Amino acid sequence: MADLSQEEWANQLKEDSNALILDVRTQDEVADGYIPNAMNIDIHLGQGFLDELEKLDKSKSYYVYCRSGARSGQACAIMNSIGFEKAYNLEGGFMNWEGEVAE
Repeated sequence: MADLSQEEWANQLKEDSNALILDVRTQDEVADGYIPNAMNIDIHLGQGFLDELEKLDKSKSYYVYCRSGARSGQACAIMNSIGFEKAYNLEGGFMNWEGEVAE
């Protein structure tokens, strides 16, 4: 897992042709806005979260975020533990995001 600053995360994402954005917030949080093209899997789903992760392509790069960066850090650690080699945590999370937002 790598913790990346806002700028590092955005720049690396832009250059990564094998990238997917993963939002691990709740549905209520997503309703307040999200990073365009992000898929949402709520980390609070417990086993359901793990079940959804297992459906994902482990060869891709995942750019993971939550509200503050704490849950996305946990998600990246979980992903690494089940075989994802490229999981990147957005330090500071969505509440500090200065990029484009979809509503």
